[in-house]
Amino acid sequence: MSHGPDSYEGVPIHRPAPRFRRFKSALGRKRLKMQREKVEGWMHLLKMERAMLRITIQDKPEALTFLLEGKLVGAWAKELEQSWNQAASDRGQRALVIDLSETLFIDEEGRRVLAKLFREGATFRCAGCMTKSIVSEITGKSNGALRSVLLTALVLMLVATAAKAQSPAPLRLTLRAAVDLALRQNPQVQIANLNIAVSQENRNVARSALLPQANIASSEAVQRVNLEAFLGFRIPGFPEHSGPYWMFQGGGNGSVPLLDLVAWRRWQESKENITGARAQSQTVREQDVLLVVSQYLGSLRAAADVSAAESRVTLAKALFDQASDLQKNGVGTGLDTLRANVEYQNEQQRLIESRTTLATSLFGLARLLNIDPHQTIELSDASEFFKTPAYAANETLEEAYMQRPEMKEVDSQIRAAELDKKAAEAERIPHLALNGAWTEEGLSPTTSIPVYDFTASLDIPLFTGGRIRAEVATAELNLKKLAQQKTDLRNQIAQEVKTASAQLDAAKTEVDVANQGVTLAREEVTQSRDRFQAGVTNNIEVITAQDELSRANDNQIVALYSYNQARADLAHATGQMESLYAK
Repeated sequence: MSHGPDSYEGVPIHRPAPRFRRFKSALGRKRLKMQREKVEGWMHLLKMERAMLRITIQDKPEALTFLLEGKLVGAWAKELEQSWNQAASDRGQRALVIDLSETLFIDEEGRRVLAKLFREGATFRCAGCMTKSIVSEITGKSNGALRSVLLTALVLMLVATAAKAQSPAPLRLTLRAAVDLALRQNPQVQIANLNIAVSQENRNVARSALLPQANIASSEAVQRVNLEAFLGFRIPGFPEHSGPYWMFQGGGNGSVPLLDLVAWRRWQESKENITGARAQSQTVREQDVLLVVSQYLGSLRAAADVSAAESRVTLAKALFDQASDLQKNGVGTGLDTLRANVEYQNEQQRLIESRTTLATSLFGLARLLNIDPHQTIELSDASEFFKTPAYAANETLEEAYMQRPEMKEVDSQIRAAELDKKAAEAERIPHLALNGAWTEEGLSPTTSIPVYDFTASLDIPLFTGGRIRAEVATAELNLKKLAQQKTDLRNQIAQEVKTASAQLDAAKTEVDVANQGVTLAREEVTQSRDRFQAGVTNNIEVITAQDELSRANDNQIVALYSYNQARADLAHATGQMESLYAK
C-alpha cells in the first residue's frame, strides 16, 4: 500500500510507511539505551574516583578474592564489610582472600573491619611495609623480615651518624680559592716546577765546561818491571827485572779552557731551555686553571639544577595538594589528581638526578684540587652563577700571540735550536786549553821530590767522518719543524680566540632571552593555577605550564653556564686565565 502526500496549510507532507516508523523508533530507543548506559558507566567511574576505593570480587573455583584498590577508610571500610557479608554466605568450601597489594592507606575503621574478617576466616595478601605491618598486628604474627630491616636501618643510621661526627668539616671554596689551591697542590703543576729545577741544574752542568777544573789526589803503589819485556831484548849482565819498589805520588792538577765555542753555545742553549721550561710551566698552570674553572662552573651549574629542581618539586607538591583538595570537595576529578601526582613524581626523579650530578661533579673538583677524598666540598659562589660579569681582559689576536705561554715556549725552543746549530758549527773551530799538574813523587813520602807538568793544547778538527755536517743538518731540520709548529699554533690560537669571542657574544643574548623565558613561564604557571582553582579548566594547562617552567629553567641554566664557560675559554685563548681568575 502506498501512502501519498498529505497537506498542512497547503504544504504537502510526506509521511513514512508504518514499518519504517517502527524501525526508526526501535533504533532511537537502542541509541538512547546505549547513551544511558554510557552515562551510568561514567557516573559509576566518577563515583569510584571520588570514593577513593574500588572493590573487585574475583569469583574463582579455588578462592573468592576481594581486591581492594585505593584507600580503606571510613564508609568504604563498612562497604567492604557489607560486601563480605553478602558474598561470604555463597562461598561454599572456597577460601576467602583479602588482596591488599593495591591498598594505599588503612585507617582505624579499616583495621577494625580487617580484624573482623580475619576472625571469620579471611586470609590476607599484601605488599609494602605498611600493609604488612598492619596485617602482622591483626594476625598476631611477628614480621621478622620487617623487624630485621628496621634494625639494620637503625644500625646503619647510627654508623653514619658516628662517621659524620668523625668526618672533617666541609671545605667551603670560592672559585678564586679553588684556583689558588689547585696551583699549590695539583701534581701536574708540581711536576712542571720540578722540570724548571732540572733545567736550572742542566745549565750549571753546561756552565762548568767553561770554568777551570782542579782536583787533588795521592797514591802509593809497588811496582816490578820486566826489563827484557820492556826493552824487547836481553842485556847480558843485567837482571831480568827491576824492583819491586814502592812509589808515592801526591799533588794537584787542573785545566782551563781558553777557547771553546762549543761549550759556550751549549751553555747559552741551557739558559734558553730554562726559559722554555718556565713557559711550559705557565702552560700547565693555565691549563690547570681552565680545568678547575670549568669543573667549578660545572658544579655551580649542577647546584643551580638542584635548586631549580627543589623549587619545581615544591610547586608540584602544592599543585598536587590543590588537586586533591578539589577532588575531596567534589569540584575536581581523580584524573586531575592523578596527573598532578605523576608530575610530582617526575619532578622528584629530576631532583634525584640533579643531586647525583652535583655529587659527582664535586668529586671531580676534589680530584683536580688533590685534596683528601674524605673531605667534602661546598661551593661558596653559588649565587655568582646567575651573574654575567663582563670580560675585562684584552681579547685581540696580537695580545693572544704575546700572552699565550705556548707561543713563548715555541719561541724559546726555536732560539735553543738555533744555539744548538751554532754549537754544531763551532765544532769546526780549534779548541785551545791549558792543562797542568804538580805532584810530590818518590819511592817513599820522605824521599819524594816535586814534579810538575804544564801543557797548552790546541785541537784542530780536520776530518770527523761527516759527523759535524750531519749535526748541523739535524739542527736545521729541527728549526724547520719548529717553524711549522709555530705556524700551526698561531692558527690554532686565532681559531680559539675567534670562537670563544663569538660564543661569548651569543651567550650574552641567550642569557637575556632565557631570563625573560623564566619570567614568562612563572607567570604562565600562576595564571593556569588560578584558572584551575576557579574551575575554568582542568589541570592539563597546569601540567603544561609546569613543563614549560622546567624547560625555561633548564634553558636559563644552560645559557648562564655557556656564558661563564665562554668567558673562561676566551681568557684561556688569550693566555690570561691565571691573571683573570687567580689574582
